[in-house]
Amino acid sequence: MNITKALEFASLQLREATIAEPEREASLLLRFVLKRDPVFVYSHPEYQLDAVESILFKAVVKRRAAREPFQYISGRQEFFGLDFRVTPDVLIPRPETELLVETAIGRFKNIGNFRFLELGVGSGCITIAILKNLPNATAFGVDISEAALGVTKQNAEKLQVVNRLKLVRSNLFENVTSENFDLIVSNPPYIPEGDVSTLQPEVRDYEPLTALVGGDTGLEIVRSIIQESHRFLKPSGVLLLEIGFGQSEMVSTFFDKPGWQSLEFLKDLQGIDRTVLAVKK
Repeated sequence: MNITKALEFASLQLREATIAEPEREASLLLRFVLKRDPVFVYSHPEYQLDAVESILFKAVVKRRAAREPFQYISGRQEFFGLDFRVTPDVLIPRPETELLVETAIGRFKNIGNFRFLELGVGSGCITIAILKNLPNATAFGVDISEAALGVTKQNAEKLQVVNRLKLVRSNLFENVTSENFDLIVSNPPYIPEGDVSTLQPEVRDYEPLTALVGGDTGLEIVRSIIQESHRFLKPSGVLLLEIGFGQSEMVSTFFDKPGWQSLEFLKDLQGIDRTVLAVKK
């Protein structure tokens, strides 16, 4: 099987599985198996896959046709210009979450040493991206999943920030012993339980639902973070949270108690209120 035949085979399989852009995904899978760049794939249509390459290629096409995300097949995802290892134990980093990182960097880039806490580190993409861009920062990262913490540690070691990151297994603030953080950041579960069936198969069937679903309304965990975070922030400390479409109005009611000096909702590239920025008095 040469490259032309391989791409035809994969495109057909993926089209029948209702994968969007099957030709593009077929090329991604082939490049992954061959460990070649796009130029090679498109300029060497006659290249013959050897027996091992053919078997591996058919296997990954089968996985993708079953709607397994390409990121879990390849084991990696780019986020904020950095290469992260991902497994089914963690959410796949998404472009809209980069707004959390951009906001944190913009807020603290001119401050000397500062400490921040991330609740639910997952792959570590948020914390590690902040640490890479703010060399004077130190971080405390927690997750309820031991496996997720393992992925974070691997990424922190690879990207050379592990010496500035402490990782602890914790259900939100349960095992957080430090206080007076300059920043608390989180991309918490915020999908309502009733919406799970409407999610794409790639999300519903493969990504960890505990990192996606936030109870009946989707906002139970968001509310808990807001209620508890005040105690762990220093005066003028910042809380940054990602939320979902149409949730900003309800989330604003969680800040109705005194103790917060400002509240702002930042829009993503689609014009959706995506990031909550609150400042403690």
